[in-house]
Amino acid sequence: MDDVNFYLFGIIHGIAFVLRIAFDVLWPGPWNAHRVVGSILLVAGMLLVFTARFQLGRSFSVTPQARKLVTHGLYSRIRNPIYVFGTVAIFGLCLILQKPGPWLLVVFVVATQTMRARKEAWVLEAKFGDEYRAYRSRTWL
Repeated sequence: MDDVNFYLFGIIHGIAFVLRIAFDVLWPGPWNAHRVVGSILLVAGMLLVFTARFQLGRSFSVTPQARKLVTHGLYSRIRNPIYVFGTVAIFGLCLILQKPGPWLLVVFVVATQTMRARKEAWVLEAKFGDEYRAYRSRTWL
């Protein structure tokens, strides 16, 4: 099942990358500072999401599970880098699109990720106890 999750995650991000290229080539309208900044945020956010996903390794799951406490790489500074950098990427996409509707996606994603992060924290604290609490005290989000 983990391999399925890994490939599903890769496919979703592959689609996002293709959409990004499509917006570059096909999206009508002039390029301005918002679109340039949005492109930078989208690409950087996606690269960091891929990096975080790679560093998470087999500890990745769709539902909150406590397989291993990952504390290296991006996880040494941020408890939920996939959520953080995924939001950065979506923010960048909103800047590229320059439409008001997609900003609702940012609100929805942040609310959903906040709830998921709380559930994950509860599961990790229940399994790893003081080790997780110490990790949480030295990391952000």
